[in-house]
Amino acid sequence: MHDRIYVAATSQHVGKTTSTLGIVAAIRNKGLNVGYCKPLGQEFVDLGDLKVDKDALLFSKTMNFELSAELHSPVILGRGVTTAFLQEPEAYDFPEHVMNASRKLHEMHDVVVYEGTGHPGVGSVIDLSNADVAKMLDASVIMVVEGGIGNTIDKLNTNLSLFREKEVPIAGVIINKVIPDKSDRVRDLVGSKLNQWGIPLLGVLPYDKTLANPIMEGVRLAVDGVVIMNGHNLDNKVENIASGSLIEKKEFDDLQNLLLIVSHRRLESAINSLQEIDRKHPDQDLKLAGIIVNGENDFMSELQRHVPCGDYIMMNEIPLIATQLDTYGSAIKINRMEVKINTRTPWKARRAVELIRNNVNLDGLF
Repeated sequence: MHDRIYVAATSQHVGKTTSTLGIVAAIRNKGLNVGYCKPLGQEFVDLGDLKVDKDALLFSKTMNFELSAELHSPVILGRGVTTAFLQEPEAYDFPEHVMNASRKLHEMHDVVVYEGTGHPGVGSVIDLSNADVAKMLDASVIMVVEGGIGNTIDKLNTNLSLFREKEVPIAGVIINKVIPDKSDRVRDLVGSKLNQWGIPLLGVLPYDKTLANPIMEGVRLAVDGVVIMNGHNLDNKVENIASGSLIEKKEFDDLQNLLLIVSHRRLESAINSLQEIDRKHPDQDLKLAGIIVNGENDFMSELQRHVPCGDYIMMNEIPLIATQLDTYGSAIKINRMEVKINTRTPWKARRAVELIRNNVNLDGLF
């Protein structure tokens, strides 16, 4: 039985955390006591007396364990750390931090799942690439890659090479974000190539739009927005986006969790159009996730003094955010957002577990 699993990925944002959540849940369902560790973190949260990787915080909430930086997030590459290491490497003992965490975790758990960072080479600057860490931990690697065929095989070959160089065993591959009607073809063709390499294909995960849906706080950060009203609802999820001018011209089929992007000059007419849609279709559940208002000069101070249709916005507790970006600029920023699973999106964690349960077979590992 594999008692230590290292989840790596061909690059950022391909579904490493999604897969790790599901893998941990699947191991738990087998009756095994499973632990978690993020050996090397880049994006951290400061909890006052505790500085940990943001993924370690997510897993502590999801798995319900008491978070310890020493155990669950032993190395953090904060600002300036890599430069300091290159100038004086003997002042740091990062490998011992990782090994100390590993020793203690394996005393407490049957299996420990380690979540990698970025692509396999990340961490090389401090001599702790993903391959270095997996080798040091004597862990078997599950590699996550985005769906496709030729490009997927090429990426796998390139990214697996670092692990081959270190003679790290590959327990299997998970292919993520595959267009559902192409799943069988991807499974057959990529699976055939993996079979030539002697690597199991553990599963193919379909692309799931809900995991790509942002929340209003993420949108606010993307557009560098200022909260005008109802900041308590920034956890609202966004499923659809429309501009105010389009709202005025047509009725939309799906207005669930809609993000409205509108000029401050057209805010009132856009809200009136939505109210009219609501009156004509009382059976339709109209729900605004939030409103982004854009403009120029000092429109924000004017908006803070008086919000058109403010009673409607307050009554429906709609987050209202102002930005200096225009409608096009806001849409571009939102479209380019990298949406991650975090502690504010528990439905995504649940969906990640479901995706792994339904599409990945880990029986051969345990």
